[in-house]
Amino acid sequence: MARRRVVITGLGIVSPVGNTVEEAWQNILAGKSGIAAVTKFDTTTFPVQFAGEVKNFD
Repeated sequence: MARRRVVITGLGIVSPVGNTVEEAWQNILAGKSGIAAVTKFDTTTFPVQFAGEVKNFD
């Protein structure tokens, strides 16, 4: 297998555990889950009411 050079130019994240790398990493280390009851819409007609929503992001 040929060796390939890789260059990482930056980091970014938008996720249920945080919208910045630092926030997400601290929440992961603290054992926090991004899974919770859905708040963005009514889920009463769906079989699942929990999800990993991205919060505080426009």
